[in-house]
Amino acid sequence: MQPPAHIPSTVAVDAPLLGNGYSAAALGGRPDSLCFYLARNDFWRLQSGFNVSYPAVIGKLQLSIPALRNASYKVEQSLYNATTTGKFASGDTAVLLTTYLSATEDLLVVRIQNTGKTPVAGIANLLLPQEDQFNIHYPLERKYEDTTSAGRHASVQWITRGFVRDVAIATAAAAACRIIGRNDNHFLLQKSESVTIVCALSGSVKGKNFSQKVMGSVTKRSPNNLIAVYKAHTAWWAKFWHESYVDTGDSLLNKQYYLSHYTIASCSRDPQFPASIFGSWITREIPAWNGDYHLNYNYMAPYYALYSSNHLEQAAPYESPLLDFMERGKYYSRKITGINDGILYPVGIGPLGMETTRRNQLMEEHAHHFIESGNVEDEGLFFGQKTNAAYGLVNIAPAFYYTYRKTYAEKVYPYVKAVAQFWAQYPAWENGRYVILNDAVHEGTIGDKNPVLSLGLARLALQTAIDMSRFLQTDSLYRPHWDSVLTHLSHYPTQMRNGHMVFRYTEEGTAWWGDNSLGIQHIFPAGQIGLESDASLLQTARNTIDDMHRWLDNNGSNSFFPAAVSVGYPVDSIWHYLHKYSLHTYPNGFQYGNPHGIENCSTVPATINEMMCMSNQGVLRIFPVWPVHHNAAFWQLRTMGAFLVSARMVNDEVGDITVKSEQGKQLVLENPWPQQSVAVRRNNGAVHILAGKRLTIHTHKNETLYLTKVTGK
Repeated sequence: MQPPAHIPSTVAVDAPLLGNGYSAAALGGRPDSLCFYLARNDFWRLQSGFNVSYPAVIGKLQLSIPALRNASYKVEQSLYNATTTGKFASGDTAVLLTTYLSATEDLLVVRIQNTGKTPVAGIANLLLPQEDQFNIHYPLERKYEDTTSAGRHASVQWITRGFVRDVAIATAAAAACRIIGRNDNHFLLQKSESVTIVCALSGSVKGKNFSQKVMGSVTKRSPNNLIAVYKAHTAWWAKFWHESYVDTGDSLLNKQYYLSHYTIASCSRDPQFPASIFGSWITREIPAWNGDYHLNYNYMAPYYALYSSNHLEQAAPYESPLLDFMERGKYYSRKITGINDGILYPVGIGPLGMETTRRNQLMEEHAHHFIESGNVEDEGLFFGQKTNAAYGLVNIAPAFYYTYRKTYAEKVYPYVKAVAQFWAQYPAWENGRYVILNDAVHEGTIGDKNPVLSLGLARLALQTAIDMSRFLQTDSLYRPHWDSVLTHLSHYPTQMRNGHMVFRYTEEGTAWWGDNSLGIQHIFPAGQIGLESDASLLQTARNTIDDMHRWLDNNGSNSFFPAAVSVGYPVDSIWHYLHKYSLHTYPNGFQYGNPHGIENCSTVPATINEMMCMSNQGVLRIFPVWPVHHNAAFWQLRTMGAFLVSARMVNDEVGDITVKSEQGKQLVLENPWPQQSVAVRRNNGAVHILAGKRLTIHTHKNETLYLTKVTGK
């Protein structure tokens, strides 16, 4: 398959990121000492406790080429082929580096070619972490004993590293490398000559023979074998890019859209081990926030756009740690709130049921302010917030509504039900309504009443449980109470600011906050306000967007932009600030000054998808919030109801629309040609003519519909 023309052919980067969702490599260092920092999603220190669990460094592949000292360089990535090239030059010495991390095997391939006039000598070394080389530091006296080993067998170098002491689950990882055609780790390249280095990675979670696996993997490689590896690699990426695509008609936004999806595709595929807050690229031992899954938005944010973009494989790992933590969540719900069949989650968790913020001796000694301030309840660090488990639904709900796949619903329903049961019982009845007491809208604002976000997430939890239980034909006895709480839950609190009605962060307690986007997250990602909402509620939402003005915010741009689209905020402002946002990045697409890693992988894709193809609140709208005089197109964006939709905007008019119905659900479409009738042609050739502002179309499973404007009489 050829790449769609709007996907950037190459992107200039610094610190390029390579990965396949299981293994990863980040390229850094000086030209004469290039380093591939090696990591895996499944290599964690696994032990519940405050500051004792984290994703870990494996090691690095270092390429020492002394002749490139002080060389100039240019590094580019082909997003479509997921291949990185670097040109390095110093006088008559020049080197072309070409590298990729195979999408289908845990194999890093590095080709070095002498493109200059003089010979080039170098050494490839596979190294274990060292404190002075890896920016490793151990705060709070956390230098843990681990197992390490390194060696060489014939032409193969290898390293292993593991955590076996004072852990809940022992883990280890290994890497091996070899220069193809060489008997050692040295190379000397004459003019136009090249050499290829292969480096394989694996982990103990994938089997006890992981170290032998990497040795065998690099030993069997040959030039012919690598041809097949690269062919499979590029085929996987071509398939990924053709699951959907958009053309905004704007090269900057196209670049940021696809670069964002490249990053998440490179770090999210392992079903048991989702990417942590910094993705797969761990270059520093014990990263900030322990590199964990932070549940008051950071963990959720990278996934926001994957469902509408039809990249379901990258979204698939999302719910694993949430499901794995359910037993501990039930314990906290019982112990702290007395709700026996609900779940209550702390702020930080890890994979396989680990709790990264649990009270322990380190917290007692070094972070006792959390305990003294009331942010710790029982053994959990909650910051007073009751919504962490409910926040998990902001991606589970669209995964259900956008696919209606029974196997998925059966998998996640126990979690959905437990969250709903918590929010069916935690609110208190007060003067004809349910109110949420003793919560916190922001970390540490303990004792808030009716936080606006909690009201949105509770609604999401109850409605999702009602719909999913009906879909699975189970728990009908619970639905009346779920529906009653949903119906009688308090309205969103409001206040006057700068002469306009806006949302108040809480009914009693915190009124406003100077940064972050918590004041609009009941709109997005909770999805509780949209163009179908009451006009006065919509106006309050728009006023709040206007007053907050959080377009470039370190804690929530990823929700602020889509929320603005969802409520029909003036599109020229959205477009203007989306440009500013897209320019406010490092070359690899990460936001300047944002310390939270991959959370903004969703910002531009989620915003653009919503602008082009909005389906929240059960109504499909084509280009509902789109700037005039901007031609655009999208193909196979996924919407609520399990529809795959394609359309164009040409000269300010929507062109023909294609809708693929995966599950045969009813389609409700706002007529994109409101003054015209619409012809609906089906697979079997039947044609129906519909008219009106809103069209209701019954579909069949796996049916494709073609919608066109009826012209003439």
